[in-house]
Amino acid sequence: MSSDVKKVARKAESSTPLRAVARAGYAANGLVHILIGVITLVLAFGGDGESDQAGALNAIAAAPFGFVLLWVLAIALWALGLWHLFEGVLVSAPASTSSDGTVETAKRQGSKWGRRISEWGQAVVFVALGLIAAVVALGARVDSEQSTEDVSRGVLSIPGGPIVLGLIGLGVGIGGVSFIVMGFLRSFEKKMSIPAGGIGPAVKTLGIVGFIAKGIALVIVGILLLVASVKVDPAAAGGLDGAMTALLALPYGPWLAGAVGVGLIAYGVFCFFRARFARL
Repeated sequence: MSSDVKKVARKAESSTPLRAVARAGYAANGLVHILIGVITLVLAFGGDGESDQAGALNAIAAAPFGFVLLWVLAIALWALGLWHLFEGVLVSAPASTSSDGTVETAKRQGSKWGRRISEWGQAVVFVALGLIAAVVALGARVDSEQSTEDVSRGVLSIPGGPIVLGLIGLGVGIGGVSFIVMGFLRSFEKKMSIPAGGIGPAVKTLGIVGFIAKGIALVIVGILLLVASVKVDPAAAGGLDGAMTALLALPYGPWLAGAVGVGLIAYGVFCFFRARFARL
């Protein structure tokens, strides 16, 4: 990255208003996950609903003055996405610890770009979620399951489409595994200033449970996309709502879906604490 680009990113990232709205973005993400978790619990007990981001945002739109809250969520999520974009630009390679200059330089560059891609990936996710919130605020009703099928159908129609869709599914699955690992290793603590006492242990517990639950949901989404690529059947693809439907079809499915729902609620509550304790 050029020094001028980094200078602009550093100045923007240090902006107090951007940091404040970015923290609100974590809270917005938390609200969405709490609603997804609640809808998942409703499904586990035999009710109806869309247990994904679109379903949660549609539920907000149905509330009085819901469109106002949706615009607040959209702006906060865009700010958080922008912050992660700048964070990716400012990523630097770790310090050298080896006398083998060539090998060590390659490792450092690989680590830097890995972190950079991670930050930019998060930026894309938050900006996309903000766009969905804005679209719903404008009166559209988003069906993410149908959208996933439509996108999968388009990918499968191009040369090498099944391979591309399979790679996307693999990427989503790997992302899910990374969430699970982050939960078990508690690596999310590195990006937060969680107090040692008081509410600190509760925040850590919410993070562990929440990251593992979200990871499980993403792994199921990845599996659905892989199945769709192998069968060359876009109808087999699905997002979070499809993942919960697949989970409910398993033995003890309602119990499993209920556990994931509780975990997603825990992740949502954790995001509210992350808004407070994140190192921005």
